[in-house]
Amino acid sequence: MKLSKPNKDKTKLDMKFDRNESLSHLKNEVVWDVVVIGGGATGLGVAVDSASRGYKTILLESHDFAKGTSSRSTKLVHGGVRYMANGDISLVKEALRERGLLAKNATHLFKNQSFVIPNYNFWGGVYYKIGLSIYDLLAGKLSLGRTKYLSKSTIQKYIPTINPHKLANGVLYQDGQFDDARLAINLAQTAVEQGAVVLNYCSVIGFEKDKEGKVIGVEAKEKETGVVYKLKSKAIVNATGVFTNEIMQMDNPDSKKTIIPSQGIHLVLDQSFLPSNKALMIPKTSDGRVLFAVPWHGKVIIGTTDTLIKECSYEPYPLEREIDFILETAQRFLVGKPTRKDVKAVFSGLRPLAAPSDQTKSTKEISRSHKIIVSKSGIVSMIGGKWTTYRKMAEEIVDKLIALGKLDLSVCRTEEISIHGNSGKTPVDFSNPYYVYGSDMDTLERLRKENPEYQEKIHPEYAYRLDMVAFAVKYEMAIQIEDVLARRLRLLFLDAKAAQESAPKVAICMANLLGKGQNWIDDQLESFKELSNKYLLKC
Repeated sequence: MKLSKPNKDKTKLDMKFDRNESLSHLKNEVVWDVVVIGGGATGLGVAVDSASRGYKTILLESHDFAKGTSSRSTKLVHGGVRYMANGDISLVKEALRERGLLAKNATHLFKNQSFVIPNYNFWGGVYYKIGLSIYDLLAGKLSLGRTKYLSKSTIQKYIPTINPHKLANGVLYQDGQFDDARLAINLAQTAVEQGAVVLNYCSVIGFEKDKEGKVIGVEAKEKETGVVYKLKSKAIVNATGVFTNEIMQMDNPDSKKTIIPSQGIHLVLDQSFLPSNKALMIPKTSDGRVLFAVPWHGKVIIGTTDTLIKECSYEPYPLEREIDFILETAQRFLVGKPTRKDVKAVFSGLRPLAAPSDQTKSTKEISRSHKIIVSKSGIVSMIGGKWTTYRKMAEEIVDKLIALGKLDLSVCRTEEISIHGNSGKTPVDFSNPYYVYGSDMDTLERLRKENPEYQEKIHPEYAYRLDMVAFAVKYEMAIQIEDVLARRLRLLFLDAKAAQESAPKVAICMANLLGKGQNWIDDQLESFKELSNKYLLKC
């Protein structure tokens, strides 16, 4: 097999991150090297990897980028402390290496976060100090800092609201934190910079096959216009996460289910419940799971749960027992006792767990590892995985396409590719509300200077301004209120009521930029109110 190197003149498209331009490429009668179905972490990673190797690549997402699982994580870039306890050492080591690469390639989004583990017996501190020291060793040169043993008084200094009753000692360790949806948008931009075409709100509704039953293309429906496009392709990647089964059954109605969806929920509280820059990790809850309380964008995220469910949804709703479990656990470990009325927002996400051969396993026993499945028709699907290892998963998928003979050999380059927005400057000023934009902050400043009205806040209690809304529309493919308030600005995930109150101002700004009228504004406000109500808890 002949080795080929990316050739910008011959294989890369000269693209802008513009939705109309992306749509124009669907009309071209070209044979794509790779069609990626799904615009979450895995799909976006594949698009970056594939395009950077020089393959003609197009990514199609049925909703918005990171609409599903990829915007609903605990916001951690980590090796997985609990996976080490389960014996998944290779998975932990791989994830720690990927954590280090992301810290280098996306400095504007990556934060070195300190975690405190409180122990309520003497031996707990010794146990976790030894275990997390091994965790540090596995990270090697990419370690974020050494684990430290903490006295009771030091823990109370770090976490003033910790429950001191019977508190014996603790451990402090380092891990990574990020903004998941913002990383997804930056990966989409990076894919385009590498020559890919990416498009949100465009669903794959069918496959084209040859006489031997091999897939040679897809049918895709653009949701705004309803127009159906037919795209020829040498290779097709199914990176749809919890919806993997649906794509596989579209290909073959008799295909077996390969994904077990597990629901995890998070409650968002005011920072007064954890007035610290340190996060809290509770290593063993009443049901043997791990619970995190993490400072994030001026709030505290507490989660997560792990509940097997039967039906997949883009907007899964928390179960009452999940809400009660998190609140009861938080009440045991924090002096302030959070109740339902203190919850600013609740968000739920579904994890695409690889179905085990032993159906009696509980979710906490199912590995977060991943595997690749190739259907008889030739569709390559990624099963399982997590955000931290998205880059490695993408590399493995493209390597698999090469091994199957669908693509000429070309070397993976993503370890060295700087993700869009990465300025490479450290330390990052996390108090600056614009920090997540990285090198794009200059563009936002220009927008404010050229349009003084964009300096207006969208809500009096938050730092988000209209320039961020305009930037989302002009440069980040946002076409609905939800795109802006849920994934570009994150306000829906931080304070659902404030997001509802901000929606009218956001809608008017977007309508002016998109050339929409009052009917569009009314429809958007109605649908966003219905959506945002799902992020509010009834007291």
